[in-house]
Amino acid sequence: MDLHPVQEDQQDPKPRSYWSRWSKQDFFPEPSFQNFNSYKDALSHTPSRLKDRLFHRSSDSFELLQLPKQSENRMKRCLTWWDLIWLGFGSVVGSGIFVITGQATRENAGPAIVFSYAISGFSALLSVLCYSEFAVEVPVAGGSFSYLRIELGDFVAFIAAGNILLEALVGSAGLGRSWSSYFASILRTDDTDFLRIRVKSLPDGFNLLDPIAVVVLLVANSIAMSGTRRTSVLNWIASIASGLIIVFILIVGFVKGKTENLVPFFPYGAKGIFEAAAVVYWSYTGFDMVANMAEEAKKPSRDIPVGLVGSMSLITVVYCLMALVLCMMQKYTQIDKDAAYSVAFEAIGMSWAKYLVSICALKGMTTSLLVGSMGQARYTTQIARAHMISPWFALVHPKTGTPIYATALVTLISAVVALFTSLDVLSSVFSFSTLCIFMFVAIALLVRRYYVKDVTPTTDLVQFLVCLFLIIGGSTGITAVWNKGMRGWVWYVVLSVIWLSGTLWMALLPKHRVPKVWGVPLVPWLPALSIGINVFLIGSLGYVAFLRFFICTAVMVLYYLFVGVHATYDVAHQIEQEPKTEQGNEIACLSTI
Repeated sequence: MDLHPVQEDQQDPKPRSYWSRWSKQDFFPEPSFQNFNSYKDALSHTPSRLKDRLFHRSSDSFELLQLPKQSENRMKRCLTWWDLIWLGFGSVVGSGIFVITGQATRENAGPAIVFSYAISGFSALLSVLCYSEFAVEVPVAGGSFSYLRIELGDFVAFIAAGNILLEALVGSAGLGRSWSSYFASILRTDDTDFLRIRVKSLPDGFNLLDPIAVVVLLVANSIAMSGTRRTSVLNWIASIASGLIIVFILIVGFVKGKTENLVPFFPYGAKGIFEAAAVVYWSYTGFDMVANMAEEAKKPSRDIPVGLVGSMSLITVVYCLMALVLCMMQKYTQIDKDAAYSVAFEAIGMSWAKYLVSICALKGMTTSLLVGSMGQARYTTQIARAHMISPWFALVHPKTGTPIYATALVTLISAVVALFTSLDVLSSVFSFSTLCIFMFVAIALLVRRYYVKDVTPTTDLVQFLVCLFLIIGGSTGITAVWNKGMRGWVWYVVLSVIWLSGTLWMALLPKHRVPKVWGVPLVPWLPALSIGINVFLIGSLGYVAFLRFFICTAVMVLYYLFVGVHATYDVAHQIEQEPKTEQGNEIACLSTI
């Protein structure tokens, strides 16, 4: 596949079939990978190329107009505001409340899980605001990858891209295993692992093979490949059914539940609440899928902010209420970690209801898999368009309008992970990756507002960087003091003043970019608060989560040094040689989007 498809009048009269792209040129079209000598020469220039990539920033026009050419066929703009609202609902609601609530309640927070959901929901809402502004300004399939590439540069975007892919793989695998747990609970409540295959030679956390999770992933992703509009219709029909069962759970929970089950309300203290908040953040992930569908939305500037902010506010309230009724129906020490709601209904004497709850929970998780598959594939597509992975995965099928190869990549790897890895291992990795990405998006929004290349004076840039350092430093300090168990108020006051000083100072600086259509209110206060909360939640995760995250990141950096930096360098410098007239035409087209 060429780096840039030729014009239509220059194309071969017999276009290549979508299914016949199997040559080396299709997978590695960049000059650095043409042969061993060219690759060896590229490696010898790694330091200079790395420097080039570290300081390179993309642009709105490049992400909107240049990169989609790599797909050869455009994705179809077929989604309305109705579709986006239900895509958000279907993606978020099925991806957490039925999956991780039981584990976090029993092991981390107890009945105070309600506050954990409220904290995570508020943090997610702040991230939603940041995503909304970017999605309106840059409505592309890349989501946070494209946003970070524009504002923080190529290298930071790659680290984010790697974590986006990690998030996609871990999230799908976790949902697949939870789906099989709920299915098993319908058949046998005393052992939700009885359908899994135990392999004693493998270490704990990886020794329960789950073939059912693999089958579910394959089926859901196959549907997502068939077409965006078709998948969207299936999603909102199933999401309405999930909404009805949530109403049923709330009504029965408040009627049948016992307030004495809420005592003690804080069995693990404040530390447990924040630890649980970091884990249950998984329950709110998926909202970025709506922003990620912007390239296929008919009117992204109107529909995305309403869909994101409105749905997230509603979901936060619903989650808090569902967590409360769960703790009322069953003592937190007796809540099942994998299939909490089904087992809770059996505990209050409504055995028949557990089947209804499990079936509807399965529906919710299935819609999350469907929407997640769509969004994850589009992340992968934009990453492939940038040549950070093989551009072969960027190809969009001419008939379905979907990135089939990218979907297949995510599907196969997720299936392998789901086959071996337990839910507790998956959730800690997933939360860390997600929180880091949301923190980076908040930082990118501040950069977008306060720094414009060749416009912002050097003095303003220096002041902005100092303010950003104070915000991040104050947030990190508060997190460190909290995790060391220092409960005195002096350190918290000092570090809070540092954060406040940085934010106030930044608020007094002139903004050099104003949103064209819709923007986050109260900048820099809300993005700075988002940074602080995300850093704090990251700090609440355990040592093992940090270790796994940094090991994965180290592997990504090695890949970038040996592959990614050379591919993106080749692409960037080929584009620089394009005729200026073509670039001018593209800028003109951008103004009409």
